Amino acid sequence: MTPQSAQAVGTFLVTPLTRRTESGDYTASVSVRRGMHDRIFRFIQRFDSHALAAHYALDQGRHIALNGAAA
Repeated sequence: MTPQSAQAVGTFLVTPLTRRTESGDYTASVSVRRGMHDRIFRFIQRFDSHALAAHYALDQGRHIALNGAAA
């Protein structure tokens, strides 16, 4: 997994993660951290590029942090 630049969202730190699969496409995950603990969310969707996967993960992480799903 490749971590991207983290972004503060309220009291959370959201970090998108990407991984290239054996077939050449990319998967996306996101770390949503608050304090010493974080949750990792993995997404099923596959992407054609590293940038698209990272963008999707960051958008989803922001949504999770803002809507309380990481609490």
